[in-house]
Amino acid sequence: MKLIAPTDSMFLLGESREHPMHVGALQLFRPPENADENFVTEAYEAMLRCTDVQPMFRKHPAFFSAVTNLAWAFDKNVELDYHFRRSALPRPGRVRELLELASRLHGSLLDRHRPLWEAHLVEGLNDGRYAVYVKFHHSLQDGVSAQKLMQRALTSDPDDDEIRVPWALKPRQRSSSSSRRSSPLQLLTQAVGSAAALAPSTLSLARAGLLEQQLTLPFRAPKTMFNVRIGGARRIAAQSWSLERIKAVKNAAQVTVNDVVLAMSAGALRAYLMDQHALPDRPLIAMVPVSLRKEGDTEGGGNMVGTVLCNLNTHAADPADRLHGISQSMRDNKQVFTQLPRVQQLALSVFLTGGLVFGLIPGFVATAPPPFNIVISNVPGAADPLYWRGAQLVGNYPLSIALDGQAMNVTVTNNADNLDFGLVGCRRSVPHLQRMLGHLETSLKELERAVGV
Repeated sequence: MKLIAPTDSMFLLGESREHPMHVGALQLFRPPENADENFVTEAYEAMLRCTDVQPMFRKHPAFFSAVTNLAWAFDKNVELDYHFRRSALPRPGRVRELLELASRLHGSLLDRHRPLWEAHLVEGLNDGRYAVYVKFHHSLQDGVSAQKLMQRALTSDPDDDEIRVPWALKPRQRSSSSSRRSSPLQLLTQAVGSAAALAPSTLSLARAGLLEQQLTLPFRAPKTMFNVRIGGARRIAAQSWSLERIKAVKNAAQVTVNDVVLAMSAGALRAYLMDQHALPDRPLIAMVPVSLRKEGDTEGGGNMVGTVLCNLNTHAADPADRLHGISQSMRDNKQVFTQLPRVQQLALSVFLTGGLVFGLIPGFVATAPPPFNIVISNVPGAADPLYWRGAQLVGNYPLSIALDGQAMNVTVTNNADNLDFGLVGCRRSVPHLQRMLGHLETSLKELERAVGV
């Protein structure tokens, strides 16, 4: 057994039927031109033969009578045909049917008596493509490490015929300098150095947040239709956009790709809320995750994510004003965040997001202002096209978590020449989630016109 880290146990303690705490992805593959009708069947059977299951894919919370969530238990034998399943879509096999299936899968809890992951190979799309839906409990790993692990099962070589599956991939060897254990004296020195850095950084944090108002603080967001108690059923929407279009806006406006993603989302949210006659006068605030992992440390499992808050400027009707306001907000907040030691980055992140815990208190979500309105996350993906035994990954849609007070989540990743958006919403609280896709396209077009591209 192995003790569960406090940050990881939070995702176990906070889980309920209404709040499944897993992250996932819906991947679309186009089979190679020479593939026959048995390609998907052979792929499924070949992957089931990969039985060297790595420790992260064998662990689940240990049960000590009524006590749990303290330590990991590791199963010696894993029933792969339970965790990796094969499904087929009903006719006519449109993307609509695929998203409906993925919505049901994403809304169901993982069995805590078994390793906390599932994968589903889905065939029956009417255009010949097939899909893979996968989910990991957030206590196992965060979205960045999950994304990197799934990428390792793929290859940039379309002629590579090797069979790779995430659950059988051994961790990469770290360099000798990064893997060398610190001595007790070194650990003490590092701890003293971190403590010494806290005093001045605390003063600068207080000055930036309270006096200079450079830091966006929680509980200043307006109440919206997203900030309500939610049910357990989910609805998913997904679509790809050309990275070239988004970079053209970025270059013309001299902002970052993530600024454009946030501005696209802000414009879409503004239009969606206006359709619902629910746009508040004050701007929406987004929580934006920031990875704290060092280079080469993306596959260690667990969670290492910080957060900043961003003013989405949804009150501004002009797309260019909205984009520049978002860019300024992100610059201000990141400037404060990046100057802090890691221990204070984590502490600040807990402060910014800690209001979500109050959602467990009966009546809090209905009466208190939300700490923020929505989570918008940009997870690094692959720069080159990826393949599995010649089948090209043509869509890679990340899917995250909805919570009480956070009924919609937007997560984005780059996939070769595209940016793939994955939207998750509470089925009861967010009607017609798929309309957000049309609003995202309209928002991007408005940004293109506004900056002259």
